[in-house]
Amino acid sequence: MCGIVGVASSVENMKGFPIEAITDILAHRGPDGSGIYTDEQVALGHRRLSIIDVAGGAQPIFNADGSKCIVYNGEVFNFQELRRDLFDKGYVFKTRSDTETILHAYEEWGERCVELLRGMFVLAIWDRRQGKLFIARDRLGIKPLFYAEHGGRFYFASEMKAILAETRFPRQIDETALAAYFTYSYIPAPLTIYRHIRKLLPGHTLTWQAGRVEIKQYWDLVFAPDRSRDEGYFIERFLALFEESVRMRLISEVPLGAFLSGGIDSSAVVAMMSRGSAEPVKTFCIGFGGATGGYLDERGYARLVAQRYGADHSEYEVIPSFKGLVEKIVCAFDEPFADDSAIPSYFVCQMARKGVTVALSGLGGDEAFAGYERYFGFHVSRFYRMLPLLVRDKIIGPMVEKIPERSDGHYTVNHIKRFARSGALSPDMAYIGYVSRLNGDMADAFFVDGQKFNALRADARDLMLAHFRSDKVDGDLACLNRAFYYDMKTYLPEDILAVTDRMSMQHALEVRVPFVDHKVLEFCATIPPEMKMRWFSKKYLLKKATRNLLPAAVIDHRKQGFVGPMAQWLKYDLKKYVQETLTRRNLERHGYLNFDVVQRLLNEHFSGRQIHDTLIWSMLVFQKWYDLYIDRR
Repeated sequence: MCGIVGVASSVENMKGFPIEAITDILAHRGPDGSGIYTDEQVALGHRRLSIIDVAGGAQPIFNADGSKCIVYNGEVFNFQELRRDLFDKGYVFKTRSDTETILHAYEEWGERCVELLRGMFVLAIWDRRQGKLFIARDRLGIKPLFYAEHGGRFYFASEMKAILAETRFPRQIDETALAAYFTYSYIPAPLTIYRHIRKLLPGHTLTWQAGRVEIKQYWDLVFAPDRSRDEGYFIERFLALFEESVRMRLISEVPLGAFLSGGIDSSAVVAMMSRGSAEPVKTFCIGFGGATGGYLDERGYARLVAQRYGADHSEYEVIPSFKGLVEKIVCAFDEPFADDSAIPSYFVCQMARKGVTVALSGLGGDEAFAGYERYFGFHVSRFYRMLPLLVRDKIIGPMVEKIPERSDGHYTVNHIKRFARSGALSPDMAYIGYVSRLNGDMADAFFVDGQKFNALRADARDLMLAHFRSDKVDGDLACLNRAFYYDMKTYLPEDILAVTDRMSMQHALEVRVPFVDHKVLEFCATIPPEMKMRWFSKKYLLKKATRNLLPAAVIDHRKQGFVGPMAQWLKYDLKKYVQETLTRRNLERHGYLNFDVVQRLLNEHFSGRQIHDTLIWSMLVFQKWYDLYIDRR
């Protein structure tokens, strides 16, 4: 795992560009070494975290005649197979790295080489003879890539801080991105919080040549259920593909372990790792302290799996004393990001890095097998829409709104309220309602300029709805596969994979995600949705597939998710911190948020009348980001 950065220009000589200093800004992504290349048109930089070919895989790497070079971040797990094919075609290898294999694959097959790569990657290849820069991001967006054009230069980097290091680069806020952030808690691609910086979409390539940029899509996921097969076929085929995916991700020349949350997904990863490892698997688990009483603590389930497979198991308890942590999270993303799973992710990565350099994770299992509560809500909403309007709007809706939130911070009542508010809408708008954090009357008054931001929120919503309505999904708007596809294109790459990349790279830890393998997901997209969710059972097929691999208690207990008890932390442990941050004076410095509405939200949350943890955390993170990146006083 590494960090890359580059600048290209067709009008100025890049040999004097300070690429080395800018590359070192990404030193946390690659503490083991650095390398640069410059010529008249480009300056390329690379920071290395050594995983494969530790001794000989330093970058940039050049082809035989020096006309092409590559900087690359990621792992291609089938590179040895490609290497053999290229060797048979006459290519000479100077290293044992996957990086050199990718470069020769580009020489042999051109831009289509990315279709042969299986893994997680962002790569940039400079062809000096053609004056062409070729960039590609992996199919599911496991690795990030940001790019920008300004002042006659083209920039790209693994993190935006390397672009923002250019003092002349503008930091104007993209207000559509800001509206999306407060609605979804993250900023969907291709947007970023900066008007002049964009994210390269997963499964896309970008070429820069003579000052012109062209972007193409090379892969997409197609949901076409195969109802000619029975459960047995899907279970057998999935387990074979999943075991292969895990086995491929065990390739490493440095210590390797796994995150073990106590849920089905990470437990299945550990089970498969144990099959393919002669040594006990090192596993790492997080629990939560503070005024939570052990709420959302899955350490007991993780211990059951660790004991069953003889793992070398470690645990860490997160205490909500976040002095400086919010700033660290903000600086890891360079833009507002409010999924509070960043907190346990930060600490589990910190803990794991003390024992290993590579860790496997169970991320992606929920999207592949219908693990989220909102999938159940979406499924049930088709029946809710059949109720008479009078019953929904005059009886059920008002009755649900009067239900008090649970005192322990659990989200059951909150989920019921969100369902009642959105369940009667059309399927696409209902799902948007389930994933939105800012809805209804609150949205109208939340921003100082409510009319403008309602229009911007509509623009962001249309960007998201385009995925839900995609022709890559076979079925009407009420089909569950549309919710799966939507999350694969939005929430998966720009939320949970993004937080995993940034938090792991803060500690120079590489995280591999076997569920997010394009071969595995292409197969899962053929599984009928009614096999993934059967009646009230989420992950029905995955539970059945892993029944012989995992303890029954792990399979059958209620899903809790890899998140902290933020609702309780904000209500008790962090109340003073919230009040000191979200003051009228601070909010007036940017002028976006209505202070009176903010105070109402805080009072409702502190009193327990409503749960607003996500929105409060969003405001905290935004305020810290604004202080660090825009105001900078």
